[in-house]
Amino acid sequence: MTPETKCGFCTASKCCTYITHQIDGPRSKAEFDYLLWQVSHERVAVFKDDDGWFLLINNPCTHLLPDGRCGIYATRPQICREHSNDNCEFDANMEEEFELYFDSYEALLRYCKKRFKRWGA
Repeated sequence: MTPETKCGFCTASKCCTYITHQIDGPRSKAEFDYLLWQVSHERVAVFKDDDGWFLLINNPCTHLLPDGRCGIYATRPQICREHSNDNCEFDANMEEEFELYFDSYEALLRYCKKRFKRWGA
């Protein structure tokens, strides 16, 4: 398997089922409260890894075909063309690489209560 052929082995097309957006790392109660609002929405999570904090939106690309191929491959956006599969979800579960991962209001709230002893005050 090579980087050129790897995508052909990935039947789930995992990299095309979400988007991430880097965000400033939260520090204050107000910033964590804002994250609580964000993860209260369906298919939204927040994670922290070696590169910083990210908003994760689990929502597949509208051009993904049932067989996992791209329906607009020849005219796909530049970000798709530049995407590298050197270290992708096919190789390992990315969630295992996260320092912190919150996929629900409840999970993030537990963390907030530990981090801020007077969270409810």
